Amino acid sequence: MPPSVFSDRVDAGRALGEELRARGTVPEGLPGVVLGIPRGGVVVAAEVARVLGLPLDVALARKVGAPANPELAIGAVGPDGGAVVDESIAGRVGADRAWLDAAVEAARAEVTRRVAAFRAARPPLEVAGRVAVVVDDGVATGSTAAAVGRWLVGAGAARGVLTVPVGAPQSIAELARVYDEVVALVAPAGFFAVGEWYRDFTQVTDDEVRDLLAAF
Repeated sequence: MPPSVFSDRVDAGRALGEELRARGTVPEGLPGVVLGIPRGGVVVAAEVARVLGLPLDVALARKVGAPANPELAIGAVGPDGGAVVDESIAGRVGADRAWLDAAVEAARAEVTRRVAAFRAARPPLEVAGRVAVVVDDGVATGSTAAAVGRWLVGAGAARGVLTVPVGAPQSIAELARVYDEVVALVAPAGFFAVGEWYRDFTQVTDDEVRDLLAAF
C-alpha cells in the first residue's frame, strides 16, 4: 500500500479494530482491555475499543531520545518505571552512562506527570488475567512498545497483544519476542516514519487524551 494510506488516527483505529475483530484477537468470554500509548496511540486505541466493545485505558510510557536528536529513541521507561535501553544505539550516539541515568530519571518524572494529567483521581484498569491489547499510532524503533510489553508480563496480563496501523518490519519482528502477538496492518520494506502513512498526523494534546478516556 502507498504512503498516506490512513486519513487520520480515527480512520486507522477503525481499520485496526475491524482487523482484530475478524482475527478473534480477544476470544469471546475472555476479559480484555485496550491500552493506548499516549498521546497519538490513545486516539487509535479509542476506535479499537469501540469496535471491540472493550474498556479503554492508557499505557503510560516515555521515550528516551538521543542526546542530539530527541526524536531518535534509544530507550523508554514503562508504566512501572522500568527502563528499556538499546545499548548499541546509545553507544553510537554518544549517550554515556551518566547521561542515560539522567535521561531515564527525566522520563520517569514525565510518566508520573502524565499519570496525574490523564487519569486524575481515576485508578488504572486492572490488566492481571486479561487480554491486554496495546495500541499505538505506529512503531518506528519500538522501544516504547517494548517497555509496555515488559510491564504487562510483570503485571500478570493473561496475554499481551501489540496492535498498530503501521510499523517498521524489523521493529515488528523484534517486538514479537516481547508480546504474545503483534498485529500491524502495514509493515512496508521502505518504512521511513510513522507520519508519512497518515494524511492528517496532527499532534494530539493532553486534553484530547483526557476527553477520550472520560468517554469510556
